[in-house]
Amino acid sequence: MTTLGHHYIGGRRSACASNRPLFSLDAITGERHAVSFFEASDAEVAAAARAAYEAFPAYRSLSPAQRVDFLEAIADEIDALDASFVAEASRETALPAARLEGERKRTSGQLRLFAATVRRGDFHDARIDRAQPDRKPLPRPDLRQYRIGVGPVAVFGASNFPIAFSVAGGDTASALAAGCSVVVKAHPGHMVTAEYVADAIERAIAKTDMPAGTFNMIYGTAATGAALVQTPEIRAVGFTGSLAGGRALFDLAQARPEPIPVFAEMSSVNPVFVLPSALIGRGAQIARELAASVTTGCGQLCTNPGLVLGVRSPEFDAFVSDLRGALEQAVPQAMLGAGIRDNFRHGIARLRAVKGVEVLVAEELDGRIGGHLLKADRRALFESSALEEEVFGPSTIVVELDSEADFHAFARTMRGQLTATVLASESDIERNASLIALLEEKVGRLLFNGYPTGVEVSDAIVHGGPYPATTDARGTSVGSVAIGRFLRPVCYQGYPDANLPLALQDANPLNLIRLIDGVPTREAVRATQTAEATS
Repeated sequence: MTTLGHHYIGGRRSACASNRPLFSLDAITGERHAVSFFEASDAEVAAAARAAYEAFPAYRSLSPAQRVDFLEAIADEIDALDASFVAEASRETALPAARLEGERKRTSGQLRLFAATVRRGDFHDARIDRAQPDRKPLPRPDLRQYRIGVGPVAVFGASNFPIAFSVAGGDTASALAAGCSVVVKAHPGHMVTAEYVADAIERAIAKTDMPAGTFNMIYGTAATGAALVQTPEIRAVGFTGSLAGGRALFDLAQARPEPIPVFAEMSSVNPVFVLPSALIGRGAQIARELAASVTTGCGQLCTNPGLVLGVRSPEFDAFVSDLRGALEQAVPQAMLGAGIRDNFRHGIARLRAVKGVEVLVAEELDGRIGGHLLKADRRALFESSALEEEVFGPSTIVVELDSEADFHAFARTMRGQLTATVLASESDIERNASLIALLEEKVGRLLFNGYPTGVEVSDAIVHGGPYPATTDARGTSVGSVAIGRFLRPVCYQGYPDANLPLALQDANPLNLIRLIDGVPTREAVRATQTAEATS
């Protein structure tokens, strides 16, 4: 592949050489890639948004079968990328090839998951209330509702997942599945990787005859992203990144003359509640498993278990000692780049300054970061918010509590989180039902005797949670339910059957579940495949 460093706007490549150049850097050496990228000008940002806006009506009107073919074509093109793609992604991020191959499979897998979601049609959430002309005292009109795409979506690539949460990642896949066109703002940390994937999407567009402008991508800095969110054509935003970045985009979106939703996944320390029963007979095992979770991917995961709570006891002391030993033995790894490494060091320094916090492990070798373990007392947890501020890297804080009542006290006041984990015996679940109830109000995913790193791409998964984990706890950025973020309901009243969308017609040719007069019904007049081929 020949890297150009040009934007993707309405099916064409664009770049103004007078704009500020951006450079793809080797994550370890800092060496520049030979090709310069150019920050999008205000005119190019506006053109990309306009191209998405003009493509949207035609794209959303395509049949389900056409949308399925497009999503699966993107997946096929990404799977077909050669070894140079993985090599460039590794150069830009320092992530090992095996991890990146896993990301590639996850990316194509989630595209196929959304294709399956579109194929079965349940995302429409079709609801039909048939007319009741004889109802007293007033007749009921015929009312039919389903969900359509909101419009062009701005998607921001994430730093830590250059494939699975980036150009063709979950936000892009769910937006395209919803019938929305997209404008991706490529992450500056992996622009060459982004170009590989954008080219794959462009090939899929050509093979499936999608409208030009269905997909667009621009390069730039934070200012470029801010300008994109403020363009009037953009109707929603998908973001994965820092709390500061997500909150800034949210505030900009709400300040627009026409506010739009921002679905930002931002900050979480993913607390782990170690009940006393968990340490009986398996404290050393938990310590090893937890250390592995903390250091996976050099801790550069939004689900990293950054806070571990336990009750003072000899068993807890032994557990902390074992955890310390396991983290000391963890092999130091290169982080995604110098900026992320510096931010990690600043985060550890900030925690060191908190009264009642001590550093037990702080491994680093030749600029590579190893396991970090800090220990805090109860007062530090309840009197300082610093322990709930995410430190992006391979670190965790263990807190020694006075009693199990402190679990409840913390759960009542803790911030919103992506996950919370309870390590305990099965009998403790019922005994701690009130703790579980508190955690249900604060997190998107509750784990029992597991570890939060590793987010399965599936129908049931939730990767979200109350603020500051996300800006909108009603959605998820992973799994088929993510499509709902980019849909809105439309109701048709009194329409002739032939003029209704296929999903709402009485002679519905799509094999999907519909709510008809309050009763869930699957009506398949003929096979889905035949219907989609002729729709």
